[in-house]
Amino acid sequence: MRVGNKRYWLFQLIGWGAFILIHLFFTWSFDKFQTARDREMFFTRIGIFVLVGVVVTHIMRSVIIRLNLLQKKLDKQILQFAIITLIFAWVGATLIVLFQDRAKLLTEDQLEVLGRGKILLIATSAFSIFIYYFIWNAIYFMYHYIDKSQKQQLDTLQLESLVKELELKTIKAHINPHFIFNALNSIRALVDENPQRARKAITELSTILRSSMQSDKSESVAMEKELDIVKDYLALENMRFEDRLRIEYDVEHSTLTLPVPPMMLQTLVENAIKHGISKQIQGGVVRIVSNIHDNFHELSVQNTGFLNGYSKGENGSDGKGFGLSSTTDRLNLLYGNKATFEIRQATPTLVEARVMIPVEAAN
Repeated sequence: MRVGNKRYWLFQLIGWGAFILIHLFFTWSFDKFQTARDREMFFTRIGIFVLVGVVVTHIMRSVIIRLNLLQKKLDKQILQFAIITLIFAWVGATLIVLFQDRAKLLTEDQLEVLGRGKILLIATSAFSIFIYYFIWNAIYFMYHYIDKSQKQQLDTLQLESLVKELELKTIKAHINPHFIFNALNSIRALVDENPQRARKAITELSTILRSSMQSDKSESVAMEKELDIVKDYLALENMRFEDRLRIEYDVEHSTLTLPVPPMMLQTLVENAIKHGISKQIQGGVVRIVSNIHDNFHELSVQNTGFLNGYSKGENGSDGKGFGLSSTTDRLNLLYGNKATFEIRQATPTLVEARVMIPVEAAN
């Protein structure tokens, strides 16, 4: 038996069981169990009523499912629910009157109505039964309406999650080839000039690629692990720039365990070198800062240069280039509007790319 069927029969048992208990309570309260015959008639009558009710509502449910009524528009659902309830209330009343008449269980009031015609007795019984069956249908309708709404909300959330996951993977797929391209250019510059250093650079690159492949398995990595990748990358770039590149770290120890998007810091450092240091004849400094400020993880990369060096994208269009725009996209996807990213001219000769991630979101 399916879970849905088990739940349905459980609700049937609870509903009709509550119906019996309520009627038993009021009958007992009004002292209508004066004789054994009164008790026998009560339990027999209510037994017939409940038995017919279970059978008729179950058939009514089958008709609703067969007509696919729950998938129709709301106005059609209400109208057809009312019609179906009326029809089955008449059917239920007919069965109950026939059974009670055969078992000699009709009350004096019912016998009086019966004297004016069995159809009239069935009609008056159908009116009261209609109320019970209407309540049954209303509960059935509300249950499935709420259940369908919850499923739609869950499907929407799963779809949004899938879209975000695909977007993140797409962004990562662009970041890694971009990084590899720039790293290979650095190695190419060393091949003829210093083969020994080129071999060492290849070893550094293999370490970076290994770390990069591992980082793709999750949406965030510890700051310490991300910093290791950056150090490998800077060691590689330091071979190309030599004395033109100075590296400084200002990293609070408490931030090393905080999660950050993988390859994000490396992307910022890569852009700092490409748009800043490489354009300075005398070279300059790349400073990495990581601290906690006002319950935010403040992560910044500062480099010697001027902000107008970032004003054009890879293809010459206005923008910050793919690496920096992807940083904004990733932060939006992972943290919504809780995280921020900005590039500014911190001093006349120093550009700063700063990311602010809420510590609560990071944890």
